[in-house]
Amino acid sequence: MSATRFMKKMFMWPLSRLYGAGVALRNVMFDRGMLAQKSFDIPVIAVGNIAVGGTGKTPHTEYIVDHLKDEYRIGILSRGYRRRTRGFILATSGSHPDDIGDEPYQIYRRFGGRVMVAVCEDRVKGIEQMRRLDPGLQMIVLDDAFQHRYVRPTAAIVLSEYSRPPFQDKLMPLGRLREPMRALNRADAVVVTKCPDTAQPIDFRMMREHLELFPYQKLIFSRYAYRTIRPVFPDAVTEIPDVDSYGPSDVIVSLTGVANPRPFLRHLRRNGAKVKVLRFDDHHRFTASDMQQLRRKYEAVAANPSAVVLTTEKDAVRLASCPYFPPELRSKIFFVPIEVEILPQSDTELPDLIRQIIRSNLSTGQNV
Repeated sequence: MSATRFMKKMFMWPLSRLYGAGVALRNVMFDRGMLAQKSFDIPVIAVGNIAVGGTGKTPHTEYIVDHLKDEYRIGILSRGYRRRTRGFILATSGSHPDDIGDEPYQIYRRFGGRVMVAVCEDRVKGIEQMRRLDPGLQMIVLDDAFQHRYVRPTAAIVLSEYSRPPFQDKLMPLGRLREPMRALNRADAVVVTKCPDTAQPIDFRMMREHLELFPYQKLIFSRYAYRTIRPVFPDAVTEIPDVDSYGPSDVIVSLTGVANPRPFLRHLRRNGAKVKVLRFDDHHRFTASDMQQLRRKYEAVAANPSAVVLTTEKDAVRLASCPYFPPELRSKIFFVPIEVEILPQSDTELPDLIRQIIRSNLSTGQNV
């Protein structure tokens, strides 16, 4: 370890301890009733994590809703991270990523009018407002709400990325953890996300042993399934290239603004295609300068007839509304949709667990 890195760790260590003490005090206040939690008479499903960064909350929220939307009238509530507005806002056909955040916008575009989507920093007020607008709502799914303890969830689903497990991490700012690993005790299920295809049975067993969950908690393993690419600008495209067949003679420009693009890049390189990477921070707002970088990156490989720009579904919603996007590249950029797949090493299917928890609460007379 370099001297600079060592000094940085020494500086971060007391800040991490102080942060941990604050988190512990807050949790004790909720556990002892000093801070009140609000229960609702319809199921509330909280999806979240205990680490910062991309664990896959939005795809798993979509997965849950997709499997339960035919049984319940569902509303999805998010805080709308990095939106340029405040307070409660209901997603509509006229919404923009700046109004509600790119992830709620992505969810709304996927489900449209079949599911109510809203954003609000105060989840209690947000749920109450959603129910006033639609008294027929039968379930609320909270996106990124494990730490928002003012709402008492019917089921708490915590996600942890396979490559960044909590037992190998530290509290912020020394590490990436929002809460210590013992916070997993509040979860009904822990989902280990983005499991690689190369994972072996012993890897799943070791993950299970290190997480040390209680018998009543379920451990679920998931991965992303990448689907056929779609155009970011459909009106500009007459033909969709078959990038699934791209090999060593083909070239892809990868444009991402997500927390961890490594699984996406592995997918693009799986058959040996040359991938030129243009990477930005998570939730990045693309600027005119960024689009100039993209133009130069593409022009450098444009002589190859297979050259194409690929981005994530999350980035596509921001790029589609970016006023600086180069018009000449509108026919060259596509996004790769993803879907969650639950692996057979899991204790149960995620929708089945939620159904079971709801039935159990109803049978005991508890608020669902």
